[in-house]
Amino acid sequence: MRDTETEVFRQRLNQVRERMAAACARSGRDPDEVCLVAVSKTFSFDRVAAASRAGQVDFGENYMQDCLEKITLAQARGIACRWHFIGHLQRNKARFLDHRFHLFHGLDSLALARRLNHYGELGNYRVPVLVQVNIATEASKSGVDPARLFAFLEELRYNEQLDVQGLMAIPPAGPAEESRPWFAALRNLFEQSRQRLFSDAPRFRHLSMGMSGDFEVAIEEGATIIRVGTLLFGSRDRTLS
Repeated sequence: MRDTETEVFRQRLNQVRERMAAACARSGRDPDEVCLVAVSKTFSFDRVAAASRAGQVDFGENYMQDCLEKITLAQARGIACRWHFIGHLQRNKARFLDHRFHLFHGLDSLALARRLNHYGELGNYRVPVLVQVNIATEASKSGVDPARLFAFLEELRYNEQLDVQGLMAIPPAGPAEESRPWFAALRNLFEQSRQRLFSDAPRFRHLSMGMSGDFEVAIEEGATIIRVGTLLFGSRDRTLS
């Protein structure tokens, strides 16, 4: 891998982090409260390795097979990464979401929750998850209906191998400022959920919201995790190595 690849990523990373810091300053937040996940889906492992050399730790993938290949390569080469699964997870692939993953951002059904819990019991591990909320109730998006969220979270209590750490949502496409009401709505649901159901669970602390086009608004509205791809990696490719 050319050194220039690492330098390009480092420059982009610094630019994104500067914008994150400015958004935190505007909203009176500590930048250390916000985790930046570099969305590396469809990019080659060499691009991930270059990003790691530039100082990036957290990576987001949404194709299980591609992600497992990257995990294997990272382990073989001694590259320390934290892997976030950010896509829709089919139940027949739930067994792969094990201790190798730092966080799953897309729990959207009780059937999947039970499957993850089952494999966690078999393997004696807990599965860290965020519940995906279909915040605008769009037919094209997965996620729990906001009106059903509290009942859904209550049901998750019976799945003891699940480590429920917060909520995730993707607002309708549009200009960044149009996302603000949706981010605020998710934050409100998060705060109510924590008060009603997770007051004794300090690990329920994350709001995963905001991407390349709207992450600054998301931070201003309380995001603790943002998922940024294009601003860091540039245009997508399908070459894996």
